Amino acid sequence: MTNRRQLGSQNRFARALRRGVVTLACVVGVTGMGAQPTAGTGVVPRASDHAGSAGSGTGGSAEVRGASGAVPTAGRVAPAPITAAALRAELETMLAAPRFAGAQWAVSVVSLQTGEVLFSHGAERRMSPASNAKLFTAALALDRLGGASRLETRVLATQPVDGAGVLRGDLVIAGRGDPGWNPRRSGQPWEEIFTPIVEVLRRAGVRRITGDVVADGTYLRVPPFGASWTADDLMEDYGAEVSGIVLDENYVEFEVAPGAAAGAAASAVWRRLGHGLTLDNRVVTGPADSEPALRVMRFPGEATVRVLGTIPVAAKPRVLEATVPRPADWYAAELVAALRGAGIAVDGRSRGVRWPEAPEAPRASVTLGAVASAPVREMVRVMMKDSNNLRANLLFDLAGELTRLPVTFAWRTSEELGAADLQAFLREQGIPAAEAILEEGSGLSRNSLVSPAVIVALLQRMAEHREAAAWLDALPVAGVDGSLRTRFRGGPAEGKVWAKTGTLRWAHSLSGYVETVGGARLAFAVMLNRHRVELGGPEARAELDALVERLVAYGGR
Repeated sequence: MTNRRQLGSQNRFARALRRGVVTLACVVGVTGMGAQPTAGTGVVPRASDHAGSAGSGTGGSAEVRGASGAVPTAGRVAPAPITAAALRAELETMLAAPRFAGAQWAVSVVSLQTGEVLFSHGAERRMSPASNAKLFTAALALDRLGGASRLETRVLATQPVDGAGVLRGDLVIAGRGDPGWNPRRSGQPWEEIFTPIVEVLRRAGVRRITGDVVADGTYLRVPPFGASWTADDLMEDYGAEVSGIVLDENYVEFEVAPGAAAGAAASAVWRRLGHGLTLDNRVVTGPADSEPALRVMRFPGEATVRVLGTIPVAAKPRVLEATVPRPADWYAAELVAALRGAGIAVDGRSRGVRWPEAPEAPRASVTLGAVASAPVREMVRVMMKDSNNLRANLLFDLAGELTRLPVTFAWRTSEELGAADLQAFLREQGIPAAEAILEEGSGLSRNSLVSPAVIVALLQRMAEHREAAAWLDALPVAGVDGSLRTRFRGGPAEGKVWAKTGTLRWAHSLSGYVETVGGARLAFAVMLNRHRVELGGPEARAELDALVERLVAYGGR
């Protein structure tokens, strides 16, 4: 029986589905409002969802905001309506295909209006969720932090500023995981990214700093990598270091260009400096008709980035990435350069600290100001649309850190506290928490296990949540934006599916909502693990898409 409160929530959710994505205003902060937001605008996210991401920054990206409304219907033909029984038969036939003999399917489809289970196949089976784990992170962040909240980066000093504008001590920047210091996404010149801090110092009358500039990233008590990541992940941009201080997604780009002739050494040049990495360039120039073949390696604990392979003569330069160790050090170095460029002298050096090193903020007793991030709902939106791992872990860890008590063991990480708080949140929502085994927030963990039934239960609860509009706003839209922008195009599901993608080597998932030809609104979770694609056969994501596309044909209500 549907009660009046559920009906009201469903109606509001239905209106949000019909009009596309809703953008709300923001009003309040997690740790207090700062001087100004560090909002960014967009770069186009990458097509692949390797539980990873495109570059991202605080604020919504331009490409997803503009694309989230109505979808042109020209060229799309609605499928003929089918009954629930026919739908079940079709789906079972699809899942029983011989090519899936060594794989595992797990699927759950439930009507949002009635709660009826329309299809269930291994729905209680624990599967690797890949980036479908971000659904849980997004829900936790919106519930615990609130979509309107903002993160605060505090600007502190160890001594007062004297009448001559001299800070005779250290400047300490205390971060809480704001990813908005991100010129790659915002398109801002590097010299402008620190303008909010420069303005705080100018308002405080600072003209010279005799001590050091310190970036303190210890608020988030986390190791530089998430639980159960693999060593390979740490070499990729989607495995960038997790830190309370973030700069440009904690990875740096460099360009590789061919030499003048085949056989000549190629060049490799950093786009930015100050990160402490060195390049070991072993790329050679290949023939004009060859294909580029480049590999980047940075082993854990090393600051040397090795790039090997070939690039064809006369080819355009290739942009590659390397993760930055100790991003707080990089942040401090770039900030010093920005301060000097703005006319504020710095006599000391730049340095960063990260957990478990001793924090610097407690000894900085003078508050000069603060800088507020974009709203949490914007961070959630970019995290979900782009499937951004770093943002996911920052939000997950922040939610955990906010639960820390004076009696909490100091060695318990923010990530561990986040995992415990997620369990508490799920229990509060009436969701079987024991069936959601999540160690970190991104889905990059190889030890995370979640069943489709639990994902669908989360989708049902969030459709009624006070942050339901922000939740829906964050989901990629089929054929329109985010990690679904190239999927379902031209088919009946285009603009009819709001869902989170997930991809690891042997794990594929797609979970969210679909609007059917009969006007029903369904919550679904489709998961495929251990599937090896046959030579010339469809990709795993195409298998998931074909199944979800058939849901659109359901003619019932």
